[in-house]
Amino acid sequence: MTDKLYAAIQYVLGMGPTVMLPIIIFTMAMCLRVGFSRSLRSALTIGMGFVGIFIVFGLLVDSLGPAAKDMVKSTGIDLPVVDLGWTPLAAIAWASQVAPFVVPMTIGINVLMLTLNWTKTVNIDVWNFWHFSLVGAMVYTATGSFAFGLIIAGVTAAITLVLADWCAPMIQKYFDLPGISLPTLSSVIFFPLGLLGNLILDRVPGLNKLNADPEQIRKRFGVFGEPMMIGVILGAGIGLLAKYDLKGVLGLAINLGAVMLIMPRMVKLLMEGLLPLSDAVRSFLRKRYPDRHDLYIGLDIAVAVGHPSVLSTALLLIPVGVLLAVILPGNKLLPLGDLANIWVPISMVVLACRGNIIRAFIIGIPLLAMNLYVASAAAPLLTKLAKSIHFPINTDGEISSLLDGGNPFRLWMVRIFEGNPLALMLIPVVVIVCLLLWRMTSKQQAVSESKEQALEGK
Repeated sequence: MTDKLYAAIQYVLGMGPTVMLPIIIFTMAMCLRVGFSRSLRSALTIGMGFVGIFIVFGLLVDSLGPAAKDMVKSTGIDLPVVDLGWTPLAAIAWASQVAPFVVPMTIGINVLMLTLNWTKTVNIDVWNFWHFSLVGAMVYTATGSFAFGLIIAGVTAAITLVLADWCAPMIQKYFDLPGISLPTLSSVIFFPLGLLGNLILDRVPGLNKLNADPEQIRKRFGVFGEPMMIGVILGAGIGLLAKYDLKGVLGLAINLGAVMLIMPRMVKLLMEGLLPLSDAVRSFLRKRYPDRHDLYIGLDIAVAVGHPSVLSTALLLIPVGVLLAVILPGNKLLPLGDLANIWVPISMVVLACRGNIIRAFIIGIPLLAMNLYVASAAAPLLTKLAKSIHFPINTDGEISSLLDGGNPFRLWMVRIFEGNPLALMLIPVVVIVCLLLWRMTSKQQAVSESKEQALEGK
């Protein structure tokens, strides 16, 4: 029975998000009585939007990946833990013993939380449920308890929904993604960390005055402040650091400029497809739950990469990531596979800083250092997990990932179930800090809404 369930889930997931999402959207739209033609058009438009996003995202990774590797090689460092990147970890997660149970369990948790009004997010990003599978597989591997693995996978799914709800209003305002939340574990757990860092910088004289968001940069520097030009300039800079020749520098500059120009347009296409479904959800809620706010549609974090401040901050931090790998004592990770993907955690830091690139860059430095140390510490466990499912490692050393191996939440959960005293003591501390930050952002959101309503009244 388990084998059949596993095979069925693997078959569906093998379709990929660009096929799965249109099917899910079409089904939801039909259930909400949007109409066949509008449902079909909406679903296909969303699918095409994601195809465009992933094509541009592929250009970004294909351009930045080799440059990042060349920067690492130019330092001459030789570290024992290899950064495979997030893709092999996703494959390991889906091949783990807990994976067949995580998808139906996560959907059930989402439905239950929606029914009890514990979340507003309808998480349709099924492919990214592998994030929950991975933390479950890590705990199972560390403790030998299958039950513990399933429990923490479910708890992680619930926590991710709560965090997605928390930052959704800011996502919709600052990233211009109405009705959207981003329940991707590899990014959303960095939102409270970004808020905490931003709060600290508010109290540092001099730094609290610095601000550089895309709009201000555009006004100050004219054509050279446009996102396309920022991509060209930063791409050229990274090419020079990677010791490319003129052809390589110009090629990387043009490719990154193209990413900065095209990605927002692909996101707009995606949002165009979501409009009929969003309208139907609002209409459905008004009729059946007149006292409840709109639901959010949970999508892949990839839709946030189109914001110029996210890409700009990530590109600035790539050379910093290489430098930190070289100078940090105790770091064992050679950052190769995921260095081009640091925009994923940084996107939520940028959001917490409301698009302020300078602040997000400053906060991103210690967070990158944390990811390196966590990825190094998680390497023995991830290597053991990969070997337990006979995943081909193709290296004699240990494996990890800067992005998902370096995710502090997963390693913290593992240490909790191992009974680590420090990890256990951190639970009330983290809960209290998050509650205080939530109260702060709720008050700010209320003040902002009041001002907007006052302006509309005038």
